[in-house]
Amino acid sequence: MRLFLLYLHILLFNFPSFSLSSSNFLCHPEDSYALLQFKSSFTTYTNYACQEQPQKTSTWKNGTNCCSWHGVTCDTVSANVIGLDLGCESLQGNIYSNSTLFQLSHLQSLNLSYNDFFGTHFHSKFGGFQNLTHLDLSSCNFQGEVPPQISHLSKLISLHLSRNGQLSWKETTLKSLVQNATILEELILDETNMSSIHPNSLNLIFNQSSSLTNLNLQRSGISGNWKNNILCLPSLQELDLSKNDYLEGQLPNLSCSTFLRILDLSYCSFTGPIPLSFSNLTYLTSLSLIDNRLNGSIPSSLLTLQNLTSLSLKDNLFISGQIPDVFPKSNRFQKLDLSSNKIDGQLPKSLSNLQHLINLDLSSNSFSGQIPDVFDGLTKLQELRLGYNRLEGQIPPSLFRLSQLDYLDFSNNKLKGPLPEEISGFQNLGYLFLNNNLLSGKIPSWCLSLPSLGMLDLSNNQFTGNISVISSYSLYYLKLCSNKLQGDIPESIFNFANLATLCLSSNNLSGVVNFQHFSKLQKLDTLSLSRNSQLSLNFESTVNYNFSILSTLELSSVGLIGYSKLSSGKFPGLRYLDLSDNKLFGRLPNWLLNIDSLQSLGLSHNMFESMDQFTRNQWQNLQGLDLSFNLLAGGISLSICNKSSLILLNLAHNKLTGNIPQCLANVSSLQVLDLQENKFYGTIPNVIGELQALHGLNLSHNRLTGSIPQSIGNLSSLESLDLSSNILTGVIPAELTNLNGLEVLNLSHNHLMGEIPQGKQFNTFSNDSYVGNSGLCGFPLSKKCGPKQHSPPSANTLGSEEN
Repeated sequence: MRLFLLYLHILLFNFPSFSLSSSNFLCHPEDSYALLQFKSSFTTYTNYACQEQPQKTSTWKNGTNCCSWHGVTCDTVSANVIGLDLGCESLQGNIYSNSTLFQLSHLQSLNLSYNDFFGTHFHSKFGGFQNLTHLDLSSCNFQGEVPPQISHLSKLISLHLSRNGQLSWKETTLKSLVQNATILEELILDETNMSSIHPNSLNLIFNQSSSLTNLNLQRSGISGNWKNNILCLPSLQELDLSKNDYLEGQLPNLSCSTFLRILDLSYCSFTGPIPLSFSNLTYLTSLSLIDNRLNGSIPSSLLTLQNLTSLSLKDNLFISGQIPDVFPKSNRFQKLDLSSNKIDGQLPKSLSNLQHLINLDLSSNSFSGQIPDVFDGLTKLQELRLGYNRLEGQIPPSLFRLSQLDYLDFSNNKLKGPLPEEISGFQNLGYLFLNNNLLSGKIPSWCLSLPSLGMLDLSNNQFTGNISVISSYSLYYLKLCSNKLQGDIPESIFNFANLATLCLSSNNLSGVVNFQHFSKLQKLDTLSLSRNSQLSLNFESTVNYNFSILSTLELSSVGLIGYSKLSSGKFPGLRYLDLSDNKLFGRLPNWLLNIDSLQSLGLSHNMFESMDQFTRNQWQNLQGLDLSFNLLAGGISLSICNKSSLILLNLAHNKLTGNIPQCLANVSSLQVLDLQENKFYGTIPNVIGELQALHGLNLSHNRLTGSIPQSIGNLSSLESLDLSSNILTGVIPAELTNLNGLEVLNLSHNHLMGEIPQGKQFNTFSNDSYVGNSGLCGFPLSKKCGPKQHSPPSANTLGSEEN
């Protein structure tokens, strides 16, 4: 026995690396009591951010050793509770000043993140944990001001208070904290309120912080002009000031922070060029300056930083010259995003050196010339976006050998020529966008048989020939519209259970298609077959078509005659229906009248003769109604005024007559009203000036008489006004000069007289706006106004003078 005790004594005292688990000690009763009381003061809720996290407090049982409880750490010598981790515990309730949490005075680490303490103020008692080295209260819904007592936590190494939007800082509190916590390394305060702190004060706050390595002030409300040479922190490795929309001025000179690895200044309002001093940040691995107002050229020295793996300069104003052709073979780029700028010139051939690249986005610029054949070495490339440029010529063959590519967008360029008939890559391609180019030839079979393809857009090209058999069973988005495709729609298209969008419009497709087959596509949301004049749709009147989630149906110019073949169908979710440019007439089918969800109905260029069916109580959510180019006669039904959601009403080129209804003023949401080429007579109702949302008003080519209402001058959103070819008399109201956004004005061919009003937009209109009014004079007409030809003042002007 004595030998055993001697051995144990040697083991415990002569080998300091050996220690017993904290759970082998019985925790102090007062700590156990404090923890159980703290737990009992909360309820739990469904926390979707932490769904897979097991609940730690389920192991907390009275009478058991709290040092063995999940989330609890005890000191191995004193057995005091020194660590409490209840992050993602789904606790809900308040932490009051008498909470037993504050009795755990030996805490060194406290994590309460991702719980809901909504309404709880950040108590000064948190400043009593003077041994605390790590404090994480992020995403807890704390509110109020951070108390000055937080500066008592002088041993802090890490402080996380992020995503507490109602938590605010005073400059003095933050300064005291940083000055007292001399070993602080991590300060994560994103999405707290620091709007009272001017950016130039940050230098005063952090100038003594030699230990800080990670500073996050993202979306903290800092605003004002940033002066140079601030935040010169010698140990700083990560700095995030992104999403402070009103933080402006030029980018700071951060060359003094020589160890900086990650820098994010995105979504601010910085201006000017990228400082050359950024090229001195040789440890930099990630730089993000997205969505600022930066201009000038991209420094070539920035592109040669050997440790830089991610560079994002998206959404700025870089315009000068092309990308420097300087990428070294030693680069480590994995992500390069220069999209949405104004960079021009040709793509550099040294792109071939970016052999670690995973994501390359140069879209929405002004690049021109051919795409260089540089892809053989980019074997890791997964995303490639060159859309919305001015690139031309053929797609280089090396591109089609990439095996890891998942996303390819070359849309909206001037690329031409055929696609290769066979390829060896693209096994993992999920998204292919080649739309809006000049590509020609047949669509190769591989385009429609890639095993992982989900989205394919080849629309607006010059592809010819038949559509081959489609076997990409993962397809849910297929657009082949606006080409020169011929032949039948392949039967294989009806086998795609996941297909949600199908656009085959504006081609030369032919043959007979049983419309019922499209109802097999249970996830179909958008179907467009418009403008295929040789295509014949077979609607069997005995079949009840069920399109449960179809929201958009475009069947214009497909030779539909009457409604006898459209007598049945279920379209419970249809919102946009275009049946224009057919030969439809007669009564509308009940299935169409009963679609409560309908928002837009296009029936132009048909042979309808009456408005009765279009103006009843159906379609209360209708926003757009186009009945132009029909044979509508009679007056406008007053029930049209009950469609309060209507944004566009187009009744142009019909045979409508009578007065323009006064009740149209009730449709306050109306933005476009087009009644041209009808037989309306009477005066323009003065209430037209109550349609404050109007952008376009066209009453031309009717038989309207009387004067132009002064109230039109109240339509502050109006961009286009056409009252031409009527019988309007009187002067042009001076109130129309108040229409600051007016871009199009046509008052020609009326009987107007007097001087044309001057000022603002009226000074930009030419003679064409007034031709055919022999009584008009003044600029821009060559006819000068005599003493008796000046326009009289408006009624409003007279009223103001009398007052």
